[in-house]
Amino acid sequence: MTGRVARTMQGLAALLVIAVSGCSAPVTFTNPIKDIGNDPYVVQKDGYYYLVESWDAGIWVTKSSRDNLTDLAWAGERVKVWSYPAGNPNCTDVWAPELHPVGDRWYIYYAATTCDKVNANHRMYVLESETDDALGAYADRGKVTDETDMWAIDGTRFEWRGRQYFAWSGWPGEVDGRQNLYLAEMSDPVTVVGARVLIAEPEHPWELRTQPTVEGPQAIVTDDAVYLVYSASASWTNDYCYGMLTATADNLLDPANWDKSPDPVFESTDEVWGPGHGSFVASPDGTESWMVYHSARFPGSGWDRVMNAQRFTWKDGVPDFAAPVPPTAEQVVPSGQLRPGD
Repeated sequence: MTGRVARTMQGLAALLVIAVSGCSAPVTFTNPIKDIGNDPYVVQKDGYYYLVESWDAGIWVTKSSRDNLTDLAWAGERVKVWSYPAGNPNCTDVWAPELHPVGDRWYIYYAATTCDKVNANHRMYVLESETDDALGAYADRGKVTDETDMWAIDGTRFEWRGRQYFAWSGWPGEVDGRQNLYLAEMSDPVTVVGARVLIAEPEHPWELRTQPTVEGPQAIVTDDAVYLVYSASASWTNDYCYGMLTATADNLLDPANWDKSPDPVFESTDEVWGPGHGSFVASPDGTESWMVYHSARFPGSGWDRVMNAQRFTWKDGVPDFAAPVPPTAEQVVPSGQLRPGD
């Protein structure tokens, strides 16, 4: 039992406990938190969670009810903020959009290709909000690329010790079949400066299954380190999983300053298949760390995926993602979460 029905039954059970014992039971949920979910990106700002998605020939942003992560998909306000532009080089196959607040503006980074749907033409692009409203109008700021202007998807922005960076997945050459992770510095949220730097390539057996791939980088930044969590192996298989790069040095553009985990940090189980390409947020009260990610709907379902959420912990200052929570498992909602109407 998942979704809104499960939450309703849980609410009735909680009311029964209150009536019988006078004590409140914890509010719980089960995965998935959205029945359709590819490359889910969720960001938190000023007491709200925002989900950005590519859907129905455009990009959509959903704003949660206040302090509510796990009910975001069904209780939030959803708006189409951008439609595919006809005839432009970014007119179709929009993949993995991300929403980033910077100052008083919002930026949506996304991969797109030409109207003929040729994958080799995929590049990264960016939209900039015209106001401080994430659900408002956006202006197309064009391509986000380093000076090589080569194939690029899954771009993400982050800051570290006063510098801005853009990380993405790209081909080493002009031919599909292998994807690496690249990094470049940014002078502002829409401008990459200099040439790309190779910081990771598929090398371990768990990064080489079906197709040698590392993609979907996501930065978890602390005072002491940058943890760049990425997805590995072919995205349409059960072998899709998370790896992690760690850097503590000031200069992230030196590949030697990145250490790669020798094993996956999050991978398939007998009940959850192909977990990967998600995002990381705090609980509403800031005391817990949470991950939102997609997994295959069933073994071998390929890109037919659902969206999940679960808490992760820290061990010796390093993220510890443990294993995917089974869809039958009741999880306590994030600390400080409010239900609609509270």
